[in-house]
Amino acid sequence: MENSASNPSITQALQAQAEQLLSIITQELVAQHFSEIVHQRIAQQSTEQTQDIKRIHYQGLTRAQHSQFGQVMIKWQLSDSAYPIASDLTHEADILAAVNASLKIKDKTIAAPLLAYHCINVQILEQLQQLVIVAMPYYSNGSLASQLTTSKYLSLTAAQKYHFITQSAYLIANLHQIGWLHNDIKPSNILLERADDELPVDIMSNGLTSRLLLTDFALAQHITVANSHPNIAGTLAYLSPERWQGQGATVQSDIYAFGIMMVEVLTGKRPFQVAANSKDKSKAWAIQHCQQPIPKLPPEYSHYQCIVDTALAKRVGRRYRSMDAVLKELISLDDS
Repeated sequence: MENSASNPSITQALQAQAEQLLSIITQELVAQHFSEIVHQRIAQQSTEQTQDIKRIHYQGLTRAQHSQFGQVMIKWQLSDSAYPIASDLTHEADILAAVNASLKIKDKTIAAPLLAYHCINVQILEQLQQLVIVAMPYYSNGSLASQLTTSKYLSLTAAQKYHFITQSAYLIANLHQIGWLHNDIKPSNILLERADDELPVDIMSNGLTSRLLLTDFALAQHITVANSHPNIAGTLAYLSPERWQGQGATVQSDIYAFGIMMVEVLTGKRPFQVAANSKDKSKAWAIQHCQQPIPKLPPEYSHYQCIVDTALAKRVGRRYRSMDAVLKELISLDDS
C-alpha cells in the first residue's frame, strides 16, 4: 500500500483500513463470479476538492479466475460516489471498448480485450462508495518491462530486440491509424501475448499474429481533441519536451516516448536518468528531456542511431511525422 506515513501507529491504522477494504472488495468480486482472488497491489491517493477538503480514493490490481473468461487481471478503483474523480477507470474502459471496436472492423488486434466492466455502489466505512471493476486477460509472460530486467536482458539476442521494437512500432502505428493517442508508451504497457522462444522468419509478414499488445489506456485521447486539453500527464521518464512546455499530446509525443523505449530495449537503460535523491524530480526530468543531448548508441546498434535521433528530436518539426514512417525505416534495417 502506498503512503507517506512514517509513524508506526498511522501505518498500522492504514494497513488495517486496507485489509477491511479488500475484504469488502473480495465479496463484491465473488458476487460478480470471480474466484481464486489474489490482491497484488493497492494504492491510496488523494484528490483536492477544495482548499480544506481532500477526497481519498483507492486503486488496486487483483488477479482472479472467472468461470467464463478463465484467468484474468482486474483493475479496480474505489472512490466517494458523491465526488467521482476526474480521471478514472470508467474513462479507460470506454476508450478500450472504442479501440477494440475499431480494431474488430479492421481485423487487427493491438490491445488487450475488455472482458468485463462493472460499476457498483457499495457501503464502506459508513459511506457510499463507487467501485469500478475492469477485467482483462491475464498474460503469464508479463510485459516488455519484465524482459528488460537485469536477469533477462543479458540473454536477449539482437533479433529479439529488433522484434520487440518493430512489433511495438506496429502496434502504435495501428493505434494512431484508428485515431487514438496512447500518451503513456513504455515497456510496462506492452504485454507479451505469448512466449517468444521462436521468432517468425518474416516478422512483418501480413499473416503475422501480434505477439505484443498495448495496455493501460488511462491517459489515452482521441487525436482530434488531444491538443485542446494540454496537461503534463504521463510517465516522466518518457515525456516529450513539448509536453513539459505545456503543449498538448500529439502523434509526435507518442513517437518520442517510443524513441525512449527503443533505446531502453537496445541498451538496457533509458537515454536520460535522474538521481533518486533529486529534490525536484519533475524539474530534473524536464531538464533532461529538453536540454540533454541524445546519447550515442553502442557500435553494435549504430544502425539504429538515425531512427533514434529523429524519434527523440527536441523540436517537434524535426521528429517523424508518423509512426508509419518510423516503421518503414525499421523494416528497411532488416533488409540491409
